[in-house]
Amino acid sequence: MNFFDPACQTGPHTAATFGLCDDENGSVAYVDTGRPQRWIATVNNRSGHSVTFTAIDKCVIQDAEHPGRGRCDAMLTTPTHLYLVELKNQRAGWIDHALAQLESTLAFLVAAHDVSVYSRRKAYACNKRHPHFVEIEQERKLRVMRRYGFRLDIQASVVIVD
Repeated sequence: MNFFDPACQTGPHTAATFGLCDDENGSVAYVDTGRPQRWIATVNNRSGHSVTFTAIDKCVIQDAEHPGRGRCDAMLTTPTHLYLVELKNQRAGWIDHALAQLESTLAFLVAAHDVSVYSRRKAYACNKRHPHFVEIEQERKLRVMRRYGFRLDIQASVVIVD
């Protein structure tokens, strides 16, 4: 499984702000720069890093592959950043499902690639309908950090930090 398959990538994206979208119609997630009303997550890239977007669900991992295993929607990378992103547009019952999809994808990713070359690793669960920060229980955060070396966060903005 190649999480860095060029056929699943777009970019580099260098805009200070851009959006991540999932039309939930069977197509892959994508980057959008012109229609903020469609964005499920906002990427804040104030330093203008060259960000590569990779569609995970329905591209790196096809629907028929690994039945019963979740996968997140996308991955954002720079030479030093690796962020996994799950996009949701639901009112209730989404957090546990989103976090499970991220953890499943993390297991696939670390089994297939050495991610230690990325100094900043994070997994985001983003929801357009719940844009405000939600606290994740500390035990789950610690487990993900110890097992995969990724920070886990729930918010509607993905921040490409310096």
